[in-house]
Parts: sequence; structure tokens; C-alpha cells
Amino acid sequence: MPYFTRFILFLLCLMVLVESRKPKRKKGSGQLEMPRPSHLYKKNLDVTKTRKGKPQPLLRVDDHDFTMRPAFGGPAIPVGVDVQVESLDSISEVDMDFTMTLYLRHYWKDERLAFPSTSNKSMTFDGRLVKKIWVPDVFFVHSKRSFIHDTTTENIMLRVFPDGHVLYSMRITVTAMCNMDFSHFPLDSQTCSLELESYAYTDEDLMLYWKNGDESLKTDEKISLSQFLIQKFHTTSRLAFYSSTGWYNRLYINFTLRRHIFFFLLQTYFPATLMVMLSWVSFWIDRRAVPARVSLGITTVLTMSTIITGVNASMPRVSYIKAVDIYLWVSFVFVFLSVLEYAAVNYLTTVQERKERKLREKFPCVCGMPHSRTMMLDGSYSESEANSLAGYPRSHIRTEEERQDKIVVHLALSNESNSSRKKGLLKGQVGLRIFQHTHAIDKYSRLIFPASYIFFNLIYWSVFS
Repeated sequence: MPYFTRFILFLLCLMVLVESRKPKRKKGSGQLEMPRPSHLYKKNLDVTKTRKGKPQPLLRVDDHDFTMRPAFGGPAIPVGVDVQVESLDSISEVDMDFTMTLYLRHYWKDERLAFPSTSNKSMTFDGRLVKKIWVPDVFFVHSKRSFIHDTTTENIMLRVFPDGHVLYSMRITVTAMCNMDFSHFPLDSQTCSLELESYAYTDEDLMLYWKNGDESLKTDEKISLSQFLIQKFHTTSRLAFYSSTGWYNRLYINFTLRRHIFFFLLQTYFPATLMVMLSWVSFWIDRRAVPARVSLGITTVLTMSTIITGVNASMPRVSYIKAVDIYLWVSFVFVFLSVLEYAAVNYLTTVQERKERKLREKFPCVCGMPHSRTMMLDGSYSESEANSLAGYPRSHIRTEEERQDKIVVHLALSNESNSSRKKGLLKGQVGLRIFQHTHAIDKYSRLIFPASYIFFNLIYWSVFS
């Protein structure tokens, strides 16, 4: 009997267990309701998930009017600013502007954004919250173009602390104007500035300042430019006045650039110097080689014109003279003077040949005198010396009124004239010069032109370097 009773109790327990495992049907529906595992109830609840009833917002944005600045009607709200320069993209001399990419950060306190927190941790948001709250209306003065980067989303970050302090950061590329002075170009240094200012709020409503003084401006050590050496970055601030609206706080990001001269030495100064030196070659060419000297002079003049045109094409049309203009135009003058020098030599040579031809027609024939030499005689000789030159009678010597500064005399030295008489003639004449193929102007030009150009270079580089 005890065994039978135990068996009945076992069956009853088994039936109760099976009944409890069967799915239950919901009331009013034919669906079966499965039992939930007990371990799901041990999972932590997510506070951001929607619950039954009205949700509690993390920031009470809808409870305040954010079209007004914080502490409206009270003292000016201080807004700190710091900047990190990511890159200095380009400097344009033609447009007189520069392009810079930077991280612009604002710091202020808005008690309307304060929230309770036990861990004192801040909350970070993207650009969608910026449209719902008050943010400073800072803009770039004298900017031509600017935009906020939006890849892959808008590069805007908003960080709110429990006590209401706000950090507002964005990544911006701005192209701004830079007033450049090219009077020393390309041996110049340029100072440009990026200016920040509130557009609507005067200094009575918003006090814009550098958050950490000079430490508020950070730059990347890898910033470099092809034509400039970045010497220094520094910050300043001052008040700007507008007659119709009042006084505004303005912040300045100043940077100084020193131009690299090596590029212009290779592309401008060195070619111009070579053209000037090339023009001096004509002083050593025979003055009777007219095509060679003329073509050389014209080639150097045209080359200098091309160099000047190429330099001015990459520069703005300023109304003052630049340092490179002085060097190029002085070099051009030297080249042009070398062409005029040959024109003078050719003209004087033609005049001398014409005078010689006339004198040959007036003097009798010197036939039978094989050793004939053409000599230049100054007007400083005496009559006795002139008469003793070749045994000419006095009737053949020109009168004092007809004597010119230089007289071409055909001296016929016969075979009977001894060598001693020739030596006495060479020693006794005063101001006698041999009529050679090289003109005296060419001789002087070989020294005067290089010496003058070297002197000009010494003065130029000492003044502008």
C-alpha cells in the first residue's frame, strides 16, 4: 500500500508541472502568451528608452527663451575664445588675401542649460542642438569666403557642463583680406591678421576676450608655405567703433611671413644679370661686324622685356615701384645703353671714314711710296713737327683755320727713309694715336659698364636686404 500511494503522488506532481509549462492565451485574443525567462529582469534599464508616461528631457530647452542672451538686462556676458590653426593653405599676392583652416572654440556660461548630475560629467552634442539654444554670433571681419566643414557631418561640437558652462567648437576654413606692401618685393615681410567680432552685440552685451591670453592661439608645428617662412603668431584685442551701432570687442590673430628669396634669385635676378653681362660681349666684337652686334643687342633687350612682363603678370597692379622693378629696369637700361653705345661707335666710325675720304681727294697722289700708313694726329702738334713728318712742303700743310681736332695724314715713307727717322717720328709726336679697328668708346665701355653695374648691385642689396 505505501508503494501505491507514493506512485499516485508522483503522478499528481508530474501533471501539475506539465500544466504550468503550457502557454496561456491572452484575454480577448487567440494568441498564446509564452513565459518570459527570469534572467531578462536582471538587465539594467536604459534611461534613454521611452517609458510609459511623459519623458523627462535631459536639457530643459523648451522651458526657456533662447532668443535672448544669458543674463539679459544685466552685465555683459563674457565669452572666451581660443583658436587652433590647423593649416595656412595659401597666400595670394594678386588677390591680396590668405586662406586658413582653424578650430574656433567659444566658452561661456548659460545657467538655463544647467542640469543636475551626481557624477559632474558633461554632455556632448552635435550641431543639431546649436539651432535650439543661444550661441555667440562671432564673424570674421574682412573675410571674403568662409564655410564650416560638413564631411561626414557638420564639424560642430557642443559640450554642456552641469553648472551651465558651455564649450562650442567648430572647424572653419576662411579666406580673408590681407593688406600687403610690395615696395620691398621680393625681399619683403608681410603681416596679416584674422579679425573676430560679434555682429549684433556691442561691448555692453557681450565681452569677447582671449581665454588664456597669448596661450589661446595654438598652431600646428607642420604648418609651412612654399614661398614664405612663418616667423610668428600672436594675438591682440581692441575695441572697434561703428558710428551707427557703437563699440564692439574685436580679437586679432596676427602672423608675420618672410618671403623666400631663393626662388626669385633663380627665376628673376640671375637671368637679368646674365642678360646684362651678355650685352657686354658686344664691346669685344669688331665694330665692323654690324649684324653680330645689332642682333646681340636686340636679343638682350627683348629678353629683358620678357622677364619684366613675366614678373608683373604674377603681381597686383600697384601704383608704386617695387624693389624688383628697380633691379629689372636698371638692368634693362644697362642693356639698352649697350645698344646705344654701338650706335654711337658706328656713327663716329662713319664720320671718320667720310673725313678720311675727303682728305684723300684733296691730297696729291702718293704713288711710288709703298709703305703707306694711316695715322691720327691731334690738333696739339706744331707746324714744324707737321712739316717734318714726311718732308712735305709747307704748301701741302693746311692753314690754322682749316686745322681740325683730328687730322688724317697719309704718310708716305719711301725705301730711302731710314729706320732712325721712323723711330724719331714715333718718339717726337704728341697726341699721336694709331687708327685701329677697336674704337676708343668700346675700350672705355669695357670698364665703365661692369664697374657701374657692380656698384649698383652693392647699393641695391645693402638697401633692400
